[in-house]
Amino acid sequence: MSQAKALKARVTLFCILVGIVLAMVAVVTDHWAVLSPHVEHHNASCDAAHFGLWRICTKSIVMSGSKDKSCGPITLPGEESCSYFRHFNPGESSEIFEVTTQKEYSISAAAIAIFSLGFIILGTIFALLSFRKKRDYLLRPASLFYAFAGLCIFVSVEVMRQSVKRMIDSEETAWIEYYYSWSFACACAAFILLFLGGLALLLFSLPRMPQNPWESCMDAEPEH
Repeated sequence: MSQAKALKARVTLFCILVGIVLAMVAVVTDHWAVLSPHVEHHNASCDAAHFGLWRICTKSIVMSGSKDKSCGPITLPGEESCSYFRHFNPGESSEIFEVTTQKEYSISAAAIAIFSLGFIILGTIFALLSFRKKRDYLLRPASLFYAFAGLCIFVSVEVMRQSVKRMIDSEETAWIEYYYSWSFACACAAFILLFLGGLALLLFSLPRMPQNPWESCMDAEPEH
C-alpha cells in the first residue's frame, strides 16, 4: 500500500473508531426516546419516561404552574426509577411499558444491536492484524465487517422508530408526545461513520488497478 493510501486508511480507521464509540454509547444507554403522557391537572405530578434497548426509566415530575398538557421536559427534577424490560429480566416489573409497546420490536432491536457489536469486534480484530508488515489485505474483510455493523445499527434504529410510532398510534397508550433523544442520535451517527467508513476503507485497501487496457492486475507494478 502506498503512503498516500496508508494515510487515508488511517484517517478512515479513526473515523470508524469514533463510530464504534458512538455505537457502544447508544447500545448501553437508555435515552433513545422520551415519552410524555397527557396531563389533566397542572399542579399534579406526572410520569415521563425514557427508554433504550434494555430498560425503561420513569421520572415523577411535578407540573406546578405549567399550562402545557404534556409532562416534562424530562430534564426537570424528580424521583426516577429504572427497570429492565420484563422479557429481558422476568423478575422485574415494567407494566407501564409492557402495556403500550410490542415485545417483538424490543427484542428484535436489541438482538440486531448485538449482531452489530459482533461485527465490530471481528472488524477490529482484522484491522489490528493488518498493522503487521505486508498484511494490508486484512483491511478488506475488516472494512466489510464495519459496513455490516453500520447496516445492523441502521436496522436497529428503524425497528426502534417503528416501535415508538406504533406505541403512540395505539388506542390503549397513555403517551401523547414523544421525541428521540441523544442515544438515538448516537446510533444514527454511528451508522453513518461505520457504513461509509467501511466502504471507504475497502476502496483504499484494494490493489492498484491496471493503467493500460492490456495490462492485468498481475502485470501491474507493485506499490511502494
